Amino acid sequence: MSQLPLNQILIGDCIEIMQQLPDETVDCIFADPPYNLQLRQELYRPNRTKVDAVDEAWDQFESFEAYDRFTTRWLTEARRLLKPTGTLWVIGTYHNIFRIGKIMQDLGFWILNDIVWIKTNPMPNFRGVRFTNAHETLIWAQKEQGKPYTFNYHAMKALNDDLQMRSDWCFPLCTGRERLKVNGEKAHATQKPEALLYRVILASTKPGDVILDPFFGTGTTGAVAKRLGRHWIGIERDAHYAAMAQQRIEAITPIPKHALGASRSRTRRSIPFGVLVECGYLTPGAPLYFRANPTQVAWVLANGHIRYRDGTEGSIHAVARHLVDAPCNGWEVWYYKDAETGMLLPIDTLRKRALSALTHAIPCPAE
Repeated sequence: MSQLPLNQILIGDCIEIMQQLPDETVDCIFADPPYNLQLRQELYRPNRTKVDAVDEAWDQFESFEAYDRFTTRWLTEARRLLKPTGTLWVIGTYHNIFRIGKIMQDLGFWILNDIVWIKTNPMPNFRGVRFTNAHETLIWAQKEQGKPYTFNYHAMKALNDDLQMRSDWCFPLCTGRERLKVNGEKAHATQKPEALLYRVILASTKPGDVILDPFFGTGTTGAVAKRLGRHWIGIERDAHYAAMAQQRIEAITPIPKHALGASRSRTRRSIPFGVLVECGYLTPGAPLYFRANPTQVAWVLANGHIRYRDGTEGSIHAVARHLVDAPCNGWEVWYYKDAETGMLLPIDTLRKRALSALTHAIPCPAE
């Protein structure tokens, strides 16, 4: 291929398709490769219902050596496709992430961070023979050590109530309306939450950048990339998954350009305003009303800041302080319009709702 197939899903083997793409044309790669769980037997809950584990053929390899060969091949192509300033994200569990990290370093990638995705609603350990697996690990690496790369530090800080974003991220598993299902069953065993990709993409790319996902699945990367004004390319070997992803992405409305402004809290009992944006409680571009006054309007930005009508931009607290020229708790003075009642309610209502979901989430029967 002489040109990149932007905003398209390519159906087939990821390595074969990657080999056809031109050198150094991709800004960022997000990869959620097979975990190689090596399941030996079926798993059942105490009530004897079967756990819907990952047992598809795409996750099965005959040996660790075979998995390493596969990993080396797709990572080699990933490194070729990345621009010199490009970065790579890989997510995995203890089954595979350490093997992948070693191969990445052998191939010349320079690891920038390892991120721990802490699942607020992990699937229990039904046998009770070891600790509950409540996290996954993301490795973030640049193609070439010392080269400039994109890290939107201020956007991450804005998402986190103007505190530095940490490497431990708390998000629930993909559940509810976001989880794609077929006949009531999960369409894909390892669908990632959009909030996780929102943070990844907002942190490490710019509007107009090209993001490649070689293990596209049901298209979470493409859906979030489109929403955030980035180009995407998906590679998926399963035509059924690809069709679901295509339909999902076509339904996405991109965030308006004016709202693309240039989560881990300090304690478990607080969340930053940016989490409301990441998790969909508030949409970038939505209006907020100062002290429920319809004439004093600010708009939500994708990075968790707000922009007042006079152009002042900052956190909910900083913009409120600008308006009253005194310290001000933004949670108490900014209001949003409830979609169902049309009433203006304090955004603290949404914070409490999100906090309850994050701290008291329990596994749904399908997980």
